Amino acid sequence: MAPIHVLRCCQRGLAWIPVIFIAMVVCWSYYAYVVELCIFTITSIGKQVVYLIFFHLSFVMFVWSYWKTIFTKPANPSKEFCLPKAEKERYEKEERPESQQEILWRAPTSLPLYTRTGTGAVRYCDRCQVIKPDRCHHCSACDICVLKMDHHCPWVNNCVGFSNYKFFILFLAYSLLYCLFIAATVLQYFIKFWTLCRRKSAENCPKNDLQETHSNAKFHVLFLFFVAAMFCISILSLFSYHLWLVGKNRSTIEAFRAPVFRTGSDKNGFSLGFRKNIAQVFGDQKKYWLLPVFTSQGDGLTFPTRLVNADIEQPTVAVHPEPNKCEVTVSPLTESQNRLLSNEQQTNSIVHHMANNPIKSAPNDITTVSMK
Repeated sequence: MAPIHVLRCCQRGLAWIPVIFIAMVVCWSYYAYVVELCIFTITSIGKQVVYLIFFHLSFVMFVWSYWKTIFTKPANPSKEFCLPKAEKERYEKEERPESQQEILWRAPTSLPLYTRTGTGAVRYCDRCQVIKPDRCHHCSACDICVLKMDHHCPWVNNCVGFSNYKFFILFLAYSLLYCLFIAATVLQYFIKFWTLCRRKSAENCPKNDLQETHSNAKFHVLFLFFVAAMFCISILSLFSYHLWLVGKNRSTIEAFRAPVFRTGSDKNGFSLGFRKNIAQVFGDQKKYWLLPVFTSQGDGLTFPTRLVNADIEQPTVAVHPEPNKCEVTVSPLTESQNRLLSNEQQTNSIVHHMANNPIKSAPNDITTVSMK
């Protein structure tokens, strides 16, 4: 047991190497920009003030969102998704998968579960011993089940999911803004320093302001532009991809493997429209969208689904006038309707349908309403 425990500690320690690397690059970029560029290179006081104000705004928002992404604990399934003690013991004793599935099928009757495995079975995690809520997956790196898991990111040493997905999007946005600002403001000095470095007879050239700057400033400014441009290109592609995912209301896992509902797989099963999809991640109050504070909708356990695909497991309501055999049928309630609508709202839906489609019958007709 001791070697395994030591191995796990070493793995946890090594997992922080990418985070430490990013922290060191950010600290060096702060020094290179503030000290070497703004203090030693730029001579205009007004330009120094403007550059430093905008630089620190982007720097603070970048570090804030990065910190929240790293240290926000991933959300886990609640206790209601655990099997009762008696059922859990029966499940562990059963060796046949069919018998285990029979036990699992009895448990989720009171749980808001609408997704299945690829074979139509109940999604159960043997490692965490919980029934997986919709969009929940087990992270092998964190060794826990994460609500609305997107992916495990080594650059933040954390699992990106329901609790910190907004922070991750803002981290990408502000890191891209941070790199773009540095690259744009450093570009002119990069060109001048690069030109001076390429001169073979630089010693014979008349001295100017750039040549009189600090000797290390040239190296820092040149390298700062290269690093900012490199990170800018890599972050831009990742940020664009996740903006597309937000617009579709999908996670990275769902983009590669469509979720399976009772009626079959549907890659757009959780899409509610562009505006509502954005609100699912960033919330209803737009004033908080750009701040790394939690404003996402829901609890991570249940999610609204598209009002498509009839669910054969939901009740059917039919109106049968007996004498003239005139019939009006209300289509089955879908998964999301059954979850989101209360009993009163279901009744109002039926009344509204009957009002728009009146039944024409004889005066002596008798109408019966049957619930199956």
